[in-house]
Amino acid sequence: MRKQPRQARSIATVEAIIEAGAHVLSELGWAGFSTNKVAEAAGVSIGSLYQYFPDKLALVEAIRRRHFDHVLSVIREAAAEEKPLKQFARELVRGMIGAHSIHPTLHQVLLDEAPGDRGSRAAHASFQARYLEHYAAAVAQYRKRRKDTETMARVLSSAVEGVIHNAARRNMLDAPELQKQLIELIQVYISGGRAA
Repeated sequence: MRKQPRQARSIATVEAIIEAGAHVLSELGWAGFSTNKVAEAAGVSIGSLYQYFPDKLALVEAIRRRHFDHVLSVIREAAAEEKPLKQFARELVRGMIGAHSIHPTLHQVLLDEAPGDRGSRAAHASFQARYLEHYAAAVAQYRKRRKDTETMARVLSSAVEGVIHNAARRNMLDAPELQKQLIELIQVYISGGRAA
């Protein structure tokens, strides 16, 4: 960002720009994404947009970081306190579906179309490290053997991510059976046995 918002009004403006940017990027893809379209969708002048974001790549980075933060908060909240495994699995799945339902095609555009720079690669690496830490902490709550926690976290996070992203691509995030099966998969994998 060019400058950080400090007052409530400028914070609201930046949030509106990022939300509008996510909407435009999700709906039109990288090819249709422009700062003019984002400013129009946000209801701000192009000058206001450029006050905070020097170009559309900077805006895409803000959109990407906000998505990362949302996903991390879902995992953190699902694993925040000791609870029955089934409840953890249910909260994780519902939270992940919720995070990816806001703009279902956004993640695909961010991964497959929108260019990134060294900063976006560093942000993604940082996100991946924190993402795995949260999964490992969750797995450790339910597994007595701690030596395989990191590997289990990698497998589990990849499974959840793969199912959610593929469901988003196929417009199936609201399918009840998919949700049910993913919750069961998490329970069975973590418990090493049957779903509760």
